[in-house]
Amino acid sequence: MPRIGLLSDSHGRAKTTRLAVEVLLSQEVDLLVHLGDVGTVEVIDALAGEISQRSGQPIEAHLVFGNTDWDTDALARYARELGVHVDDPVGRLPVEQGTLVFCHGHQADVLHQAIAEQVRYLCHGHTHRTLDQRQGSTRVINPGALFRAQRYTVAVLDTADDELTFYPVGGS
Repeated sequence: MPRIGLLSDSHGRAKTTRLAVEVLLSQEVDLLVHLGDVGTVEVIDALAGEISQRSGQPIEAHLVFGNTDWDTDALARYARELGVHVDDPVGRLPVEQGTLVFCHGHQADVLHQAIAEQVRYLCHGHTHRTLDQRQGSTRVINPGALFRAQRYTVAVLDTADDELTFYPVGGS
Protein backbone atom coordinates (compact mmCIF):
# COMPACT_ATOMS: atom_id res chain seq x y z
CA MET A 1 0.00 0.00 0.00
CA PRO A 2 2.38 2.70 -1.07
CA ARG A 3 -0.02 5.68 -1.58
CA ILE A 4 -1.62 6.93 1.63
CA GLY A 5 -4.18 9.74 1.69
CA LEU A 6 -3.86 11.88 4.82
CA LEU A 7 -6.51 14.26 6.13
CA SER A 8 -7.17 15.87 9.48
CA ASP A 9 -9.19 18.26 11.59
CA SER A 10 -12.58 18.04 9.90
CA HIS A 11 -14.37 19.27 13.03
CA GLY A 12 -17.67 17.89 11.75
CA ARG A 13 -17.46 19.53 8.31
CA ALA A 14 -18.78 16.60 6.28
CA LYS A 15 -19.08 18.49 2.98
CA THR A 16 -15.46 19.63 3.15
CA THR A 17 -14.37 16.13 4.15
CA ARG A 18 -16.20 14.67 1.13
CA LEU A 19 -14.34 17.13 -1.11
CA ALA A 20 -11.07 16.15 0.57
CA VAL A 21 -11.74 12.45 0.00
CA GLU A 22 -12.54 13.19 -3.66
CA VAL A 23 -9.19 14.97 -4.01
CA LEU A 24 -7.39 11.99 -2.46
CA LEU A 25 -9.25 9.45 -4.59
CA SER A 26 -8.36 11.42 -7.73
CA GLN A 27 -4.71 10.84 -6.74
CA GLU A 28 -5.34 7.07 -6.65
CA VAL A 29 -4.55 6.51 -2.98
CA ASP A 30 -4.56 2.98 -1.61
CA LEU A 31 -5.55 3.93 1.94
CA LEU A 32 -7.22 6.83 3.78
CA VAL A 33 -6.05 7.96 7.23
CA HIS A 34 -7.96 10.63 9.19
CA LEU A 35 -5.75 12.12 11.87
CA GLY A 36 -8.39 13.25 14.34
CA ASP A 37 -10.93 15.90 15.25
CA VAL A 38 -13.51 13.98 13.25
CA GLY A 39 -16.50 15.55 14.99
CA THR A 40 -19.53 13.78 13.49
CA VAL A 41 -20.77 10.55 12.00
CA GLU A 42 -21.23 12.38 8.68
CA VAL A 43 -17.44 12.83 8.49
CA ILE A 44 -17.06 9.09 9.05
CA ASP A 45 -19.61 8.52 6.26
CA ALA A 46 -17.30 10.48 3.93
CA LEU A 47 -14.45 8.03 4.70
CA ALA A 48 -16.41 4.80 4.49
CA GLY A 49 -17.12 2.63 1.50
CA GLU A 50 -15.05 4.54 -1.04
CA ILE A 51 -14.02 2.54 -4.08
CA SER A 52 -10.58 2.71 -5.66
CA GLN A 53 -10.66 4.04 -9.21
CA ARG A 54 -7.67 1.86 -10.00
CA SER A 55 -8.66 -1.49 -8.50
CA GLY A 56 -12.44 -1.20 -8.19
CA GLN A 57 -12.09 -2.47 -4.60
CA PRO A 58 -13.08 -0.68 -1.38
CA ILE A 59 -10.38 1.57 0.02
CA GLU A 60 -9.27 0.83 3.56
CA ALA A 61 -9.87 3.75 5.94
CA HIS A 62 -8.40 4.40 9.39
CA LEU A 63 -8.97 7.10 11.96
CA VAL A 64 -7.89 8.32 15.36
CA PHE A 65 -9.74 10.80 17.53
CA GLY A 66 -8.60 14.26 18.55
CA ASN A 67 -8.99 16.62 21.44
CA THR A 68 -12.38 17.92 20.20
CA ASP A 69 -13.96 14.51 19.62
CA TRP A 70 -16.38 14.08 22.53
CA ASP A 71 -18.46 10.92 22.27
CA THR A 72 -15.66 8.73 21.01
CA ASP A 73 -17.36 5.47 22.05
CA ALA A 74 -20.37 6.19 19.84
CA LEU A 75 -18.20 7.51 16.98
CA ALA A 76 -15.94 4.44 17.20
CA ARG A 77 -18.89 2.07 17.21
CA TYR A 78 -20.38 3.81 14.16
CA ALA A 79 -17.04 3.79 12.30
CA ARG A 80 -16.51 0.09 12.94
CA GLU A 81 -20.04 -0.70 11.72
CA LEU A 82 -19.08 0.96 8.41
CA GLY A 83 -15.76 -0.88 8.19
CA VAL A 84 -13.55 2.07 9.16
CA HIS A 85 -10.63 1.02 11.38
CA VAL A 86 -10.44 2.92 14.68
CA ASP A 87 -6.83 2.99 15.89
CA ASP A 88 -7.27 5.49 18.70
CA PRO A 89 -5.19 6.97 20.23
CA VAL A 90 -2.40 5.82 17.94
CA GLY A 91 -2.22 3.68 14.82
CA ARG A 92 0.63 1.77 13.26
CA LEU A 93 0.92 0.62 9.66
CA PRO A 94 3.73 -1.35 8.05
CA VAL A 95 5.26 0.50 5.11
CA GLU A 96 8.28 0.06 2.89
CA GLN A 97 11.38 0.05 5.09
CA GLY A 98 9.61 0.56 8.40
CA THR A 99 6.50 1.73 10.19
CA LEU A 100 4.09 4.63 9.83
CA VAL A 101 2.68 5.84 13.15
CA PHE A 102 -0.35 8.14 13.16
CA CYS A 103 -2.11 10.06 15.90
CA HIS A 104 -3.88 13.36 16.38
CA GLY A 105 -0.87 15.14 17.86
CA HIS A 106 -2.32 16.55 21.06
CA GLN A 107 -0.59 13.96 23.25
CA ALA A 108 3.10 14.84 23.38
CA ASP A 109 4.10 11.46 24.83
CA VAL A 110 2.77 9.65 21.74
CA LEU A 111 4.80 11.95 19.45
CA HIS A 112 7.96 11.56 21.53
CA GLN A 113 7.60 7.76 21.68
CA ALA A 114 7.35 7.46 17.89
CA ILE A 115 10.43 9.64 17.40
CA ALA A 116 12.33 7.68 20.07
CA GLU A 117 11.42 4.46 18.21
CA GLN A 118 12.80 6.04 15.02
CA VAL A 119 9.74 5.04 13.00
CA ARG A 120 9.94 5.91 9.32
CA TYR A 121 6.88 8.21 9.37
CA LEU A 122 4.96 10.02 12.09
CA CYS A 123 1.74 11.58 10.80
CA HIS A 124 -0.42 13.85 12.94
CA GLY A 125 -2.91 16.69 12.79
CA HIS A 126 -3.95 19.09 15.58
CA THR A 127 -1.97 22.22 14.62
CA HIS A 128 -4.02 22.99 11.47
CA ARG A 129 -0.73 23.66 9.62
CA THR A 130 1.06 21.62 7.00
CA LEU A 131 4.36 20.13 8.09
CA ASP A 132 7.05 18.04 6.46
CA GLN A 133 10.25 17.77 8.45
CA ARG A 134 12.72 15.23 9.72
CA GLN A 135 13.49 14.55 13.35
CA GLY A 136 16.40 12.18 13.27
CA SER A 137 15.42 9.32 10.98
CA THR A 138 11.68 10.02 11.36
CA ARG A 139 9.79 12.05 8.78
CA VAL A 140 7.10 14.06 10.60
CA ILE A 141 4.07 14.98 8.48
CA ASN A 142 0.94 17.05 9.06
CA PRO A 143 -1.45 17.28 6.08
CA GLY A 144 -2.99 20.53 7.33
CA ALA A 145 -6.66 20.92 8.21
CA LEU A 146 -10.16 20.99 6.79
CA PHE A 147 -11.37 23.64 9.24
CA ARG A 148 -9.92 26.81 10.79
CA ALA A 149 -7.02 26.98 8.36
CA GLN A 150 -6.06 29.70 5.93
CA ARG A 151 -6.13 27.08 3.20
CA TYR A 152 -7.72 23.63 3.53
CA THR A 153 -5.29 20.87 2.53
CA VAL A 154 -4.75 17.13 2.44
CA ALA A 155 -1.63 15.15 1.57
CA VAL A 156 -0.63 12.04 -0.31
CA LEU A 157 2.35 10.08 0.96
CA ASP A 158 3.88 7.66 -1.52
CA THR A 159 5.86 5.38 0.76
CA ALA A 160 7.48 3.50 -2.13
CA ASP A 161 9.16 6.70 -3.36
CA ASP A 162 9.17 8.65 -0.07
CA GLU A 163 7.30 11.47 -1.84
CA LEU A 164 4.81 13.75 -0.12
CA THR A 165 2.45 16.07 -1.99
CA PHE A 166 0.00 18.54 -0.46
CA TYR A 167 -3.28 19.31 -2.25
CA PRO A 168 -5.73 22.16 -1.71
CA VAL A 169 -9.34 21.29 -0.96
CA GLY A 170 -12.20 23.45 -2.25
CA GLY A 171 -12.07 27.19 -2.46
CA SER A 172 -10.71 27.69 1.04
